[in-house]
Amino acid sequence: MTSSVGASGESLRVALIGSGPSGFYAAEHLLKSPLNIAVDMFERLPTPYGLVRGGVAPDHPKIKTVTRVYEKIAAKPGFRFFGNVELGRDVSVADLTAHYHAIVYAVGAQSDRRMGVPGEDLPGSHAATEFVGWYNAHPDYRDLSFDLSQTAVAVIGNGNVAMDVARILASTREELAVTDIADYALEALSRSSVTDIYLLGRRGPAQAAFTNPELKEMGELHDADVIVLPGDAALDSLSDEYLRAAGDRSAEKNVQMLQEYAGRAPQGKPKRIHMRFLVSPIRLIGTERVEAIEVVHNALAKSEDGSLRPRATERTEIIPVGLVFRSIGYMGVPLADVPFDARKGVIPNRLGRVIEGDSERVGEYVVGWMKRGPSGIIGTNKPDSQETADQLLSDFAEGKMLRPTAGDILPLLKARGVEVVTFDDWLLLDAVEQARGQDEGRPRRKFARVEDMLDAIQGARESAAQPSGD
Repeated sequence: MTSSVGASGESLRVALIGSGPSGFYAAEHLLKSPLNIAVDMFERLPTPYGLVRGGVAPDHPKIKTVTRVYEKIAAKPGFRFFGNVELGRDVSVADLTAHYHAIVYAVGAQSDRRMGVPGEDLPGSHAATEFVGWYNAHPDYRDLSFDLSQTAVAVIGNGNVAMDVARILASTREELAVTDIADYALEALSRSSVTDIYLLGRRGPAQAAFTNPELKEMGELHDADVIVLPGDAALDSLSDEYLRAAGDRSAEKNVQMLQEYAGRAPQGKPKRIHMRFLVSPIRLIGTERVEAIEVVHNALAKSEDGSLRPRATERTEIIPVGLVFRSIGYMGVPLADVPFDARKGVIPNRLGRVIEGDSERVGEYVVGWMKRGPSGIIGTNKPDSQETADQLLSDFAEGKMLRPTAGDILPLLKARGVEVVTFDDWLLLDAVEQARGQDEGRPRRKFARVEDMLDAIQGARESAAQPSGD
């Protein structure tokens, strides 16, 4: 590495793999440096933003406005977007080490945790990640199908994703028709026979991971009553002690709302969301498909670290359901030629520096859920990414960088016939999607197939190239 790299001479070239929030925050922090840094962001889809596009519920448009921040980052000098380029398919880690001084993995956690119970693989049992990707028009999940002719559904988990799944299942066509939900999902959900949704949490109401706004929204659905059993809303002595000591206002407000729901008389709405606590699935029952779920009732006990953990009792219950969505956490998936901790589902690292065994991999870094596991909200990724970027900059100052032998990677991609989508191309696609939704009063109508996205981009390019007045 020459002394001019990153100063007034050659740029310090960084390859950033993934275009979700953690990737953009890492790019922003690097590009704020006084050094001469060039960041190339690689994304396997033609569309950026990761779970902001493919994971945030369609009826939560305010959360998606964070993409305006990412657009500003993408407009900074030194930033390039390489959409429709997949690591392992179009480029390898060896290609990146030949072209860049550093690599940052920002690929998120793309899989889900399993329950590990008998019957989990029966038809009708799904990961919530699949359903969320499906209704959000993610190309990976576009062709899945869910048997919405069933009347009862169980959603396992007490986080915001579980709440999203339950709320989407309970929403009316009118509530969904003003969102950017996938067209095919809107049609399928409008014909749904689902009337009863069981949200099953293994711990008590004070330990629920969903946020106050998510819980409040449940009580505002047009066609769904929220059913909370008074016994489920009541706090055990340990939870009461925890709330008094912790001063957790969010948990206190959740408990207050749940107790309010428990005191409400059902209004006779056509759908019901049953919020159950202190129950864990122990098996899915069925012959050819899911017919019921058996749960064990739990009691909370204080563990050695002082936290409250569920302990199974001898009491069990069978709930007839025809569909099950598990939402008990995301898991990372391994990348070719990159270290991976299969138990934790992350790339092993120290403060974002990738490690293999006891040694650090020079010039390789990780951010986001692939660094720390699936925790936090969108904003949590900012300090996490900044920490990693600071390690990269510190390593650069000490001369601990890769030593690339080649320059710009674009000629290599062109030689391989890769159809690279630039950020300007994405903005064209973005405008097309928004225009498609405008006539229907929707923020956008998403394309759900990569081929359709590429065709739309090509059409928009050609339109933009037409002389004015023609």
